[in-house]
Amino acid sequence: VQLQASGGGLVQPGGSLRLSCAASEMIFSIDVMGWYRQAPGNERDLVATISKGGKTTYADSVKGRFTISGNNYLNTVWLQMNNLKPEDTAVYYCNAYSETAVGGYDYWGQGTLVTVSS
Repeated sequence: VQLQASGGGLVQPGGSLRLSCAASEMIFSIDVMGWYRQAPGNERDLVATISKGGKTTYADSVKGRFTISGNNYLNTVWLQMNNLKPEDTAVYYCNAYSETAVGGYDYWGQGTLVTVSS
């Protein structure tokens, strides 16, 4: 497994969860890591990304509630999710992107389910 994600679960509205994703040594020189999510019947959408330089981006729907962070080597990222809403329910996928001399490569984790419900 090249990307191992964990931390999903069931939480009540207003609650918090923290997702983690660790990349294996098989992925060399990651430039960007991030989280995407896919709700039933929907496409996979970007949630948040963090670059090797520490620049972060967020979907408008999670700004102010979610925080992405990474370690210095950018082979581990976390997604702190606060004030969760039912519409945050989805399978969350970890992504790593590496730019090489022969092109860019995307890697995906197996997905972790987040359910927000009372």
